[in-house]
Amino acid sequence: MRLPFLLTLPRVLRHSAAIGADLPPDEAVSVDAPDPALRAALASAADGDHGPARELLAGTREHRQWELRDGYAARLAGAALHNPGWLDAWQAEHPEDPDAALVRADLGIHQAWEMRSTENTGQVSRDRFRAFFALLEDAAPVIGRAAELNPADPVPWRIALTHALGSQAPREVFDGYWAQALARDPHHYGCHTAALTYLCAKWHGSHTEMFDFAERAADTAPPGSKLHALPLFAALEYVVRSPGAPPGPDPYAPRVTAAVTRALDLSEAYGPGNQEAAGFRNCLALMLLRTERWDEALDAFRSIGTHATEFPWAYFGDDPRQEFLETRSGTRIQLASLTPFFGRPPQPRTAPAPAPGAPCAVAIAVARPAEVAQAALMCGVSLRTAPATDRHTYVEAVAGARPAKRSILSTEDPLTTAADNFTTGEKWPTLVLRRTPERCGLTLFLKGRPLAAHEWNATSPAPDHAAVTATAEALARAFALPDPRPLTHILRSTGNPPRHQSDLLAALALPPLPPGFGDRPDVLDTLPGARVLTRRGLLAGMRSTMTTQDGEHPASPDAYEPRRPRWWLLRVLSLLLFTAASVHGWAAPDITPSLATAYTLAALFTAAGLRRAWRQRRAHTAAAATADRE
Repeated sequence: MRLPFLLTLPRVLRHSAAIGADLPPDEAVSVDAPDPALRAALASAADGDHGPARELLAGTREHRQWELRDGYAARLAGAALHNPGWLDAWQAEHPEDPDAALVRADLGIHQAWEMRSTENTGQVSRDRFRAFFALLEDAAPVIGRAAELNPADPVPWRIALTHALGSQAPREVFDGYWAQALARDPHHYGCHTAALTYLCAKWHGSHTEMFDFAERAADTAPPGSKLHALPLFAALEYVVRSPGAPPGPDPYAPRVTAAVTRALDLSEAYGPGNQEAAGFRNCLALMLLRTERWDEALDAFRSIGTHATEFPWAYFGDDPRQEFLETRSGTRIQLASLTPFFGRPPQPRTAPAPAPGAPCAVAIAVARPAEVAQAALMCGVSLRTAPATDRHTYVEAVAGARPAKRSILSTEDPLTTAADNFTTGEKWPTLVLRRTPERCGLTLFLKGRPLAAHEWNATSPAPDHAAVTATAEALARAFALPDPRPLTHILRSTGNPPRHQSDLLAALALPPLPPGFGDRPDVLDTLPGARVLTRRGLLAGMRSTMTTQDGEHPASPDAYEPRRPRWWLLRVLSLLLFTAASVHGWAAPDITPSLATAYTLAALFTAAGLRRAWRQRRAHTAAAATADRE
């Protein structure tokens, strides 16, 4: 372990809970979450119904909402990538529908890039490249057809610009597509981002040409337009995606700084948590981190709220959401490590995004409540338990309870962190179930190990069959089921995550989810037999473990227990003895400082115990008097 880490660890432990405490919890964050209308269209498409998608795109065409139309078409094309049946049916019923043609054109680009993969050029095989160019060639007439069916629409020309990028079209072809896009909408955001990608150095342009294009578009954009963030995308491309800068002064450093400043000004024009601004705010947070502007980066995360985006976090791993969460957590830790131990953490300069609906999480343990409570005495999280059946227990984290210091640095939800702890050494499995407006998920714990995890998302394609089979087999082993195949079918289902989650519990012969799960965070407080296990410190947890009888729910550490007169007498005499020994130890020259210090600490510890017991006695007496008066 390095010395700098040891020196900053006390600061991190002291300040981490306060810095970024107003950020939404990890489990509330979604990547490219669709708005309600698009979510309904995607869910219906997953079930084979193209009606909502048709109505959605028809509305954007009639009202000439080109930016919204572009985003909807791209998401619907992504949904059709692995499930095109609903799109085939749509075009069969309405062959001249410009909206279906638009989705089909974008789908052709998605299919080509799916074949090529996101690997660097040198890592893509020759066969993949051959198939990639063949698919792009097939897509060209489809894009042209979409443009013919709706001549005023700039979105087909955004698709055409992306096609020119992949097909390595010469500059005159690109210029022709760009002229057509400008003629339809001179400030279309999607067309500008596609053109910027074509002009960057790793494709068909240069750093200078890319920055010139971005700055020119931003200078002529209307106030509040997202085109003011175009230089930020150029800066991100230059800093993150380009090879190392040549030796000597960086010629583009002033342009990078100006781009970040312009994006900060643009961010202030949007409200906290604005979904439309999420795209450039995620990039802004990354660029602020690259320049070590930690407090401004945390403010950017506050403005983002729950709206993470695939770009730019997909640059750093296969799971953009996890990359976003780890980067956000790392920013908090970095700021905590830079704050003096007795200093005040930096105050937010940006209002946090409005709090979303609280994510819900509940665990089902194959054990009685007393067994769960015994196992959870030192998990560092306050829990509520309630009997589900005579051999199953519901468990949830108490909302708003402050976690122990040892739980602060965890990036998972409190219940998952607690389950990881209280299942250690136990033979009974525990299933943690989570639900947000976007996703439903589960994690299986056994003997302190997460053995399997799964997530249903109405807007994502069916998961990989091999991964789902492995999860189903792990669940079958844990819950003693002879055949995992019904579980595999449920895990691969899409379209209605809450229903699939409930179906899985029935297949595992587990009790159903408690009433209200998904609507509010505390769902166990109204169940019969619900009890709270208040978090304990390490020493208090060890003491409760050794003194509580098996089969009993441990009492709350804050519960009042009347002290006998003998207890008071012994503590008072001990305090007098330790105090006298401490005074003598510091005054007598023949007693070592270490022994005098031990006497002093013993006196302080005894005094603190007496003071705590006296305050509890007074509070209990006052509460009893109030109850008598009522």
